[in-house]
Amino acid sequence: MSVLTQIDQWPSGHAVSVVVDVSGQIIDQHGDTQHAFPLASVTKLLSAYAFLVALEEEAISLDEPAGPEGSTVHHLLAHTAGYDFDSETIRFAVGTKRGYSNTGFDKLAEHLEAQTGISLPEYAQEAVFAPLGMNNTVIAGSCAKDGRSTAADLAKFAAELLNPTILAKETLADATRVHFENLAGILPGYGRQNPNDWGLGFEIRSTKSPHWTGASHPTDTFGHFGQSGTFLWVDPQHGLACVTLTDKNFGQWAVDAWAPFNEQVLQKHS
Repeated sequence: MSVLTQIDQWPSGHAVSVVVDVSGQIIDQHGDTQHAFPLASVTKLLSAYAFLVALEEEAISLDEPAGPEGSTVHHLLAHTAGYDFDSETIRFAVGTKRGYSNTGFDKLAEHLEAQTGISLPEYAQEAVFAPLGMNNTVIAGSCAKDGRSTAADLAKFAAELLNPTILAKETLADATRVHFENLAGILPGYGRQNPNDWGLGFEIRSTKSPHWTGASHPTDTFGHFGQSGTFLWVDPQHGLACVTLTDKNFGQWAVDAWAPFNEQVLQKHS
């Protein structure tokens, strides 16, 4: 029996989970992979990929000023620009703490549009979704939190994260290493982490405890979870990725369920 059947016990009306291996194939699945879910902050993974394409195309650069005074594209992508979580209030000096921020990503989208004349949702559609055949994925609003997709589409995206075709492997490798090292910060739902490691739009598991991935996940595991009860992680060492989507907002149920679930997924398929 699939380890993924545990999602049926979660307090959600709809839940689906898929596991993808290094070949890009779905090797385990449970639930309706064509059901569309709001992604909340998992949207940031899709947006980050579009920003990385823009960096490769030299439409934008990491050292360009963007956001508050002294901040750059680099700071915004790595959540070190000083913004509050969901407002333009400045909480700390640029580069001194890890301040996870929806506002920072929206400022990045504004910067991209100013430089290219193309909105982030359009850019993502042309540069990421269409090439990968993600026909049921959209960003309709904030590039930080207003994405919508299916497990089938996100399995294609997970396969891309395991073996990039749109980006150079070196670009993705750089984006999924720690940027601005040794910064403390709050991981939403899990409290203060020191360090609270992050890449360029990708959360890095590192040594964080507690955490939503399994206890045995390697430190270079990366991904994101969303307030809508969604997550996507990639474990490069084991060549595995897992996409799990629900319609139950993140809460204590997720803190209790996700880490042991992800541990069992890793143990089953690694």
